[in-house]
Amino acid sequence: MKEAIRLANENIKNGGGPFGALIADKDGNIVSTGVNRVTANNDPTAHAEVSAIRSASEKLKTFNLEGHTIYTSCEPCPMCLGAIYWAHLDKIYYGNTKSDAKEIDFDDSFIYDELSLSPADRKLTSQQLLHGEAIKTFENWASNTDKTPY
Repeated sequence: MKEAIRLANENIKNGGGPFGALIADKDGNIVSTGVNRVTANNDPTAHAEVSAIRSASEKLKTFNLEGHTIYTSCEPCPMCLGAIYWAHLDKIYYGNTKSDAKEIDFDDSFIYDELSLSPADRKLTSQQLLHGEAIKTFENWASNTDKTPY
């Protein structure tokens, strides 16, 4: 955790946000690190946790990070939490809470609130289109015997 916090502080000095993360194997060895580069890279997905996951997956040549743990300087936002689940990481350790982040204007509570609503009730307008055509893609996937499940 000290390294995740150190990464966050170093990133502030390098023009990034106050977030750092790392992924460690079961023996505690650091596999990858990531820092928040949203504004530096003009990439809204360049959060520390996502960057660390991308780096670990590339290094280990797998999308399944079972057996690994993520240490992050702050409780993950909804996007990062989703990425952590998709990566199959075993555990999350975090320093600051989402309430602490809100205090410095990194408030993601509106996203958590929106996710609890039905799509029709969300502020971001969404509408389903071409379901009859789109479902064929899922049918193709389901019947594909040469797929890699994840």
